[in-house]
Order: sequence, then structure tokens, then C-alpha cells
Amino acid sequence: MKLVVLGSGTSVPHPHRASPAFWLETSTGSILLDIGPDAPHQIARQQLDWPNLDTIWVSHFHLDHCGGLAPFLFGMRWAPQTQTRTKDLSIVGPEGLKDLVTTINDANNYRLFNQPFDVVITEVDPAEEFQILPGITATSMKTPHTKESLALRLRELGGKAFVYTSDTGFTTELGEFGKGVGLLLMECSFRRNKPLQTHLELGEAMRLAQDCSPQKLVLTHLYPEWDNIDVAAEAKLLWAGDVIEAIDGLRLEI
Repeated sequence: MKLVVLGSGTSVPHPHRASPAFWLETSTGSILLDIGPDAPHQIARQQLDWPNLDTIWVSHFHLDHCGGLAPFLFGMRWAPQTQTRTKDLSIVGPEGLKDLVTTINDANNYRLFNQPFDVVITEVDPAEEFQILPGITATSMKTPHTKESLALRLRELGGKAFVYTSDTGFTTELGEFGKGVGLLLMECSFRRNKPLQTHLELGEAMRLAQDCSPQKLVLTHLYPEWDNIDVAAEAKLLWAGDVIEAIDGLRLEI
């Protein structure tokens, strides 16, 4: 697996951190993990094969995580690069995803589903196991962020495992969910004294890292209060493992 960070930031406009989105290249296809408003152009900027993207995962319905979905579908409808595409585009996420996309589509007759290919929307339940790509098993987990928010664990046939928490408050269940993965992509919104219980601050993130013991930990969803602070150095004061600060454009092997 290969991970490309497209957006390491939040909903707050930032000169160097786009809204959340992550491109995951696997042995059998590509997955876009969340699709913030900046994602469509970030994908092109990183010269990724967006016309042939296989699957989009939507973790929850906050606009910084799904606000780029309708513009991306609208762009694919008109892009010369997609006019000969025939394979389905799969969009997977929590209950309510179909209604959300349909409501946006019908608001102005955008015809988001009028593509040369089929757009297939699949809703999954918490703790559901499903095939997100051929040979890639996915498991979801309910997180304390919104009523629909889900974390995602992916496992290849060869045994490589990856977890994306997306936005979440603290829960010890994540410690078990992310145990032993090759890469844990975890939010770390705040440094300390978090103003919201539905996000993580550094100390909580490191407690989860100790429980999960991932080979690599990538901290993302970084609010501007992290500007000019060495995120990895701060983290390593609390956990001795391999910690990486998510930066837009970062590429990692899992």
C-alpha cells in the first residue's frame, strides 16, 4: 500500500494544509479516504490517476470531509479524461450517504449520476466487515464524533493492515481496533486543553498509540494551533514509536 496525504488540515482555511483527504494505492486499486472541498484539485496537483479512481470512502458528513464529493462528480461528468471510462465508481460510507448525495444532486439538477460509468453508493453499518476492493477487507467502527462517523480498518490478503480514524473523540475501543497495524492514520486536532470532546488532543492520541503499537503513526487533522510546533517531537515525548506529522503531499509506503 502507498499513502499520499492530500489534506492534513481541517475546515479552517490554511495556506499549507488543505481539508482532509488521503489517497491510498493498493495492490488491486485506489481508495480516496474522505474528500474535503480541496480534494479534487489536490488530486490533480499530486498527479494521481483520478480518472480511474476506484473507491471513495466518506467517514462522516462534516463538510471538510465530504464537501468535495459533489464537485468531484460534477467535474468527472465533464472531464475529457473520463469519457471512455466504463468501470463503476464506488462510494462507501455511513447510513445517510445516499440521501446526502441525492439531495445535493436534486438541489439544482446537477446530474451527478449521469456519467459514462455507474456511480454505486454503498452504506455500511458500524462493525460491518465488507470488501472495499478485490482482496481488500474493510471493517468499520463507530467513533464518538458525529452520530454517523466511522473509523476504517483495511487488510490486504498478504496481511498488511491500515487504520484511518478520521475525526474522533477519545475511546479505548480505538486501541483495540488499531492494534498491530502497519500504519495508523489518526487525528490529533489539538495540542492540549481541547475545546471539543469530539476530537483528540496529543496526550489522548499518544495513549491510543501505546495501545495500538503501530509500525508507523501519522498524525493529521491539525488545527492552526500546531503551526510552528514540531508535532512529531512533541509526540515522541509521550510515545517512543515512529511518529510522522502529516504534511500535504507526504507519500508513505505501508
